[in-house]
Amino acid sequence: MFNERLSGILVHPTSFPSPYGMGDLGPGAYSFIDFLKNAKQKLWQVLPLGPTGYGDSPYQSFSSFAGNHYLISPGILMEQGLLAASDLEMKSFNPRAVDYGPVIQYKMGLLTKAYDNFKTRAADGGFFRFCIKHEAWLEDYALFMALKDYHGGAPWTEWPEELSKREPQAMARVKAELSDEIRFNKFLQYQFFRQWGNLRAYAHEAGVKIIGDIPIFVAMDSADIWASPELFALNEDYKPTAVAGVPPDYFSETGQLWGNPLYKWSTHEETGFEWWCRRVEAVLALVDIVRIDHFRGFESYWAVPADAKTAIDGKWVKGPGVALFAAMENKLGQLPIIAEDLGIITPEVASLRTGLKLPGMRVLQFAFDPEAKSVYLPHFYEDSNTIVYTGTHDNDTTKGWYKAATEAERDYLRRYLNVSGDDVAWDMIRMAFSSSAAYAIVPIQDVMSLDTNDRMNQPGCSMGWWQFRYTRDMLLGEYQERLMYLSELFHRNEDPIELS
Repeated sequence: MFNERLSGILVHPTSFPSPYGMGDLGPGAYSFIDFLKNAKQKLWQVLPLGPTGYGDSPYQSFSSFAGNHYLISPGILMEQGLLAASDLEMKSFNPRAVDYGPVIQYKMGLLTKAYDNFKTRAADGGFFRFCIKHEAWLEDYALFMALKDYHGGAPWTEWPEELSKREPQAMARVKAELSDEIRFNKFLQYQFFRQWGNLRAYAHEAGVKIIGDIPIFVAMDSADIWASPELFALNEDYKPTAVAGVPPDYFSETGQLWGNPLYKWSTHEETGFEWWCRRVEAVLALVDIVRIDHFRGFESYWAVPADAKTAIDGKWVKGPGVALFAAMENKLGQLPIIAEDLGIITPEVASLRTGLKLPGMRVLQFAFDPEAKSVYLPHFYEDSNTIVYTGTHDNDTTKGWYKAATEAERDYLRRYLNVSGDDVAWDMIRMAFSSSAAYAIVPIQDVMSLDTNDRMNQPGCSMGWWQFRYTRDMLLGEYQERLMYLSELFHRNEDPIELS
């Protein structure tokens, strides 16, 4: 499946240029795809596309199936006649960072206006068909969001018990009382899916495949858990019996305490992993390839006591392993999955990935410990079934990483590449493109040689991240030429070739 030498760029839509406070699915996104086409890049990787919740993280979403309505382009809504030019009064937003609070308030005002105008129109057959097609998740999600707004944004575990436990009589009542609010949330999903579908079609016309992302765990405050609590390790009060995280690692001396509820894998297995099959199928309806975050958690996951303050005192618990992937392949066919196999990788985890023939990830920023023979060094890549990155959304930018690295690490990099280090981001891009990895993917911050100020995320820090934006003038033609040159030099982005 991964038998082509391809390259591309990692950037989330929130980072695109837009006058509306954050990147969206409008002109900035289309210009980026034009850039990829002109640079002869065939891959665009995004972060999870779900509606964001606490901390604005794409990895803490209100739904595993819904799209992020904040990404809806007001400009496109105006083209459809759902907004007037006078509605789009420009606010003064930072063009280089997303200030989520004011931006969300502004965009929700616009989306509400668009819905009010939508209601005055004749019945939209497309909207009706969309609601029928996605009924399996849309009904619960739209009601969840309507109830969440009704309760001032409070998590569902703080709603009245008759609603948190979905008592039938109470559910019937609120569906009637909040019918318009429910329809509003369906409208938002309709618009997101329409805009994303058109953008994806444009990418395909440009020869670009989209790599999506699935977080292994879901947020406690989500429609997923509210609608199906039996699938998660909760007590009778719907509180987690243990939560997800990872032990001390490269990013944190105390580990990372994510706080997500764990799966009740025995129940999933009894259903033939039906929920996971639907989840992967839904994401692959939006993207062409999917990266599954924290793949090692399918072999063993780090279970932390629910009342713990850090992740140190967790323990490893066996995951579903091959059974999950066999069920998905049986239902969905061969799956274009990338396994995010970073962190503490045991022989058992490596065996699971290779047995499933899934490509793993190699991050060049992890390669230059002079005291270790790092598997992240290109000359140790075991085969072409590998995806190489200069860094990911969780890493510092390469320029920022190099500045903060030890002198021994910097010296090793300079000697390894026979460079001065003065253009380190592009030195690393060249190394990624020249490697034997099937795919080489570069964060857009490295293409632009940006420093730590433009880092996307810092693992273990819950607030103040996911804000990176760039402006239209930053996407230089020079970068197109350099990417095109490296792609041609190292035989990337050509017709498919068989790799041995």
